[in-house]
Amino acid sequence: MSFFKKMENLDTPQSSNSALTGEAEKVKCLIIGSGPAGYTAAIYAARANLSPVVYEGIQPGGQLTTTTEIENFPGYPSGVTGTEMMEDLKKQAQRFGTEVRFGIATSVDFSKRPFKVVIDENKLIEAQVVIIATGATAKYLGLESEEKFKGSGVSACATCDGFFYRKQDVAVVGGGDTACEEATYLANLCNKVYMIVRKPFLRASKAMQERVFNTPNITVLFEHQTKELIGKDAVEGALLTNAKGELVKIDITGFFLAIGHHPNSDIFKPYVNTDEAGYIITKPGTSQTNIPGVFACGDVQDKNYRQAITAAGSGCMAALDAERFLGEHGLA
Repeated sequence: MSFFKKMENLDTPQSSNSALTGEAEKVKCLIIGSGPAGYTAAIYAARANLSPVVYEGIQPGGQLTTTTEIENFPGYPSGVTGTEMMEDLKKQAQRFGTEVRFGIATSVDFSKRPFKVVIDENKLIEAQVVIIATGATAKYLGLESEEKFKGSGVSACATCDGFFYRKQDVAVVGGGDTACEEATYLANLCNKVYMIVRKPFLRASKAMQERVFNTPNITVLFEHQTKELIGKDAVEGALLTNAKGELVKIDITGFFLAIGHHPNSDIFKPYVNTDEAGYIITKPGTSQTNIPGVFACGDVQDKNYRQAITAAGSGCMAALDAERFLGEHGLA
């Protein structure tokens, strides 16, 4: 699900502001996003007396709120649900004075400071620094059953959820490097891994293909597409169609999507540099974007790891970078 509502003429701030009423609200530190990166940035920014304001977006807490159980985040020895962990981070941020609001960023103007951010198409915020923590949205096939079984067999992260499918049969959708990595990772945990590949070949690198073909408990189903997932309360199988149009059923308990992510960066692109996939480019070793005073953290700028703990770490970096920037400009 996208973090933003799209607006036309995003690169012309006047068109965005024409529907606004009232004076702009001035804040020192604005954080757009409320996942591990956004809330961690808020914790550090609040403790530094930056009076951060967080806008949660369309999915408060981010992607982790769709995850039933998290066992790989430090500090939760018995595991925790994604919703509970995000609520803990939110409360911690609020404890130090963060103001958390519900609202969706709909346009920005980063041409000069203070930066302008429009919320819900009608509220204008002027901020001395902006931390972008809008995350990335996993791509799904668009099946109704995917939505039904999210958190109950459907996942977009094998590293996050693979542990729950030990010694079970699962499937991975995709034919690129990510899909091959997910499949080989799951093969170490699961009894059998099916790779559902739409094309008659893998798009992955030669090395990744060799790893897949040399893993005995991975079966690649070329020229197959998922028609539907079946089950009562959780995934119990998948119905596929092959190149001949025949229906094929596989018995699985886990269904992993590995067909890519879409970074939620669209409204920033007129100002902030992104790569070809849309991930925000930050200066190596920092959270700094090409716009001084605008920082990015979490999955919106991380296409390699996409873990809660790495997102949280980059959120810390963003807050520290923002604090230094404000100090250097006499605004802290």
